[in-house]
Amino acid sequence: MSLIGYARVSTAEQDVALQLDALNAAGVLRTFEDRGVSGTKTERPGLMKTLAFLREGDTLVVWKLDRLGRSMTHLLQTVAGLEAEGIGFRSLTENIDTTTPTGRLVFHIFGALGQFERDLIRERTNAGLAAAAARGRKGGRPVAATPDKVARARQMIAAGLNVREAAARLKIGKSALYTALSASNAAEESDNRA
Repeated sequence: MSLIGYARVSTAEQDVALQLDALNAAGVLRTFEDRGVSGTKTERPGLMKTLAFLREGDTLVVWKLDRLGRSMTHLLQTVAGLEAEGIGFRSLTENIDTTTPTGRLVFHIFGALGQFERDLIRERTNAGLAAAAARGRKGGRPVAATPDKVARARQMIAAGLNVREAAARLKIGKSALYTALSASNAAEESDNRA
């Protein structure tokens, strides 16, 4: 069983010395680093090398939880992936160690809290959309091809412009104009039948 470390700083000006000192004091044999890489970035070469280097029975050690995960969801997924491969995880600052029953319990509680937070956000979003719909408001981007613009586009097209040229003059996308013209034609045909 080996302790393998991972250290990350967000900017090139920052120094990983504090993290490296803590990892060395914890008995880490080898450390991988990412320097000048924000935690929000997906591409972290040092982390990819770390994950590729780890073997069953090893423990990944970080100075702090936020050094590993881009978000709570990413952190939980990463640690679950390690656990599935028989690899432990330790965070020195938060004193979490998934190689112990207590550490696993704490991490599973984190996972439950993360899921609870996602469910609350989804519930609030749906409630907000339902309340807006009840007031007659629709979500999404405002309609670019208003009835006035569609009427003006019809006049331009009748005068000899094509749809692309009319859309450019009205400062709307040609796809939006095609869609609006088709909907307008369908509505007119329906009115004529009635």
